[in-house]
Amino acid sequence: MRASDADREAVAERLRHAVDEGRLDLSDYDERLRDTYASRTYGELATITADLPAPAPAPPVQAGSKAVAEKDGRVDEWRSWAGTAVVLVTIWGITSIASGGFLFFWPMFPIGIWGAILLASALGGRSHGSH
Repeated sequence: MRASDADREAVAERLRHAVDEGRLDLSDYDERLRDTYASRTYGELATITADLPAPAPAPPVQAGSKAVAEKDGRVDEWRSWAGTAVVLVTIWGITSIASGGFLFFWPMFPIGIWGAILLASALGGRSHGSH
């Protein structure tokens, strides 16, 4: 049966892991990689990795990992908001000092709008990065 590009890429990835683990040296890897991309059938691909152990199974996804990722995303958004707020207030403060008096507090607009969006997103339960 003919192999697809995705099949060849999977074998190439397996070879990369074998090099990383020290199972193949670079010259052997190079030769096998050339053979991989020249392969036309599953049988040809199978001979390239026949002497390598089966790939390790992917670690299971923990049930709470999505919730943790969403929480981390929200924390990162608020951290970005706070960092930007500090920068904007600092710019406002420096320009106020340079002008000799307090200027209109313009940072309230970008800080307030961005903060309102983040708050609405958090209260509305919208997950990080979804539309």
